[in-house]
Amino acid sequence: MAALASTFFATTPKVSRLNSVPKLPLGRSLSHFKRVTLITPVVVSALRDEFIRNNSASELDSSNGLKKLVDSLFVLCTSVALSATLFVADVDSASAFVVTTPRKLQSDELATVRLFQENTPSVVYITNLAARQDAFTLDVLEVPQGSGSGFVWDTQGHVVTNYHVIRGASDLKVTLADQSTYDAKVVGFDQDKDVAVLRIEAPKGKLRPIPIGVSADLLVGQKVYAIGNPFGLDHTLTTGVISGLRREISSAATGRPIQDVIQTDAAINPGNSGGPLIDSAGNLIGINTAIYSPSGASSGVGFSIPVDTVSGIVDQLVKFGKVTRPILGIKFAPDQSVEQLGVSGVLVLDAPPNGPAGKAGLQSTKRDAYGRLILGDIITSVNGKKVANGSDLYRILDQCKVGDKVEVEVLRGDKLEKIPVLLEPKPDES
Repeated sequence: MAALASTFFATTPKVSRLNSVPKLPLGRSLSHFKRVTLITPVVVSALRDEFIRNNSASELDSSNGLKKLVDSLFVLCTSVALSATLFVADVDSASAFVVTTPRKLQSDELATVRLFQENTPSVVYITNLAARQDAFTLDVLEVPQGSGSGFVWDTQGHVVTNYHVIRGASDLKVTLADQSTYDAKVVGFDQDKDVAVLRIEAPKGKLRPIPIGVSADLLVGQKVYAIGNPFGLDHTLTTGVISGLRREISSAATGRPIQDVIQTDAAINPGNSGGPLIDSAGNLIGINTAIYSPSGASSGVGFSIPVDTVSGIVDQLVKFGKVTRPILGIKFAPDQSVEQLGVSGVLVLDAPPNGPAGKAGLQSTKRDAYGRLILGDIITSVNGKKVANGSDLYRILDQCKVGDKVEVEVLRGDKLEKIPVLLEPKPDES
């Protein structure tokens, strides 16, 4: 018996790992223990097999009574060990014996979920408040007149959005992802490119700047994601692809063309304006700004201002509160009017004498003493680059800086003349 007992205790460490678990707090439900009792046949079988391997067949056959005694001893010791396990086993360890079926997502779905979770804290909800006077009490109230999206640019509290989101606002509110709301001040805006920068006084710990990407190397067909607040539904994700590059749209405020715009089929609706368009790596590649839709809702054609354009504008607005952009200082006729004349170019309607073009000698359109219309100069090229319409002229000026001297070729009467013009900033930017 001593030999048998020593054999038993020598074999138990080989299965003791089943019981080496932390203590279980009292009060567990019966279901926890039922899951553990599933291992009872396994343990009994393991103990019996171990004993048989460590003893010869002759010793086991020597006495039937001895064999029964050994079997009873195994059953008793095993039951005691398992009973102790029921009260010391941790529920987490016991759960290892229960097979559960987790939600299965494809790799691309997991990537999309992770991208949304990582970038949502950078997206904000912007409320445009306007002052209205009550018709009866004559009290001045602030009422919401619109809303849009934006995103955190840096930890100093700068928020970037579209200019048309904040236009006409008497007050602005910015709501972060944790639903905390802050008053926002306008740092500066660029009406020509529909970009505005706000600032909020929020703790740095709550500000999650969005990663800035590059838009110069984008390809048609690559996946993009838009996060915004369409129709006031905060933090909505839509997906799509880049369906076109180098598009051109007009600024809603000034009509000046915005070049190299990104076209996407990701659903962009009212309220998405100012929100980020990001690539599959989670980097900002554009600001959602407009849609092409007769109904006003998404029709599968959305436009985003490229981040390469936005970055330069935001840097100037943060540093100087304004964007310094050169002008010729002229007013020109609509393109359709020039086409009716059968010529190509930009017809100068007015060139104020104190402006760059007026100082250089460009002539305006005017009427003679008999009321007959005398056409002004028609700009046909700038610095050797052909100008067929107003968009061409803006595109060329966007590549110039304040203080540059450009050579403007004009059609005056039936003659071509070249006139040097010194570019100046807008009067309200000087």
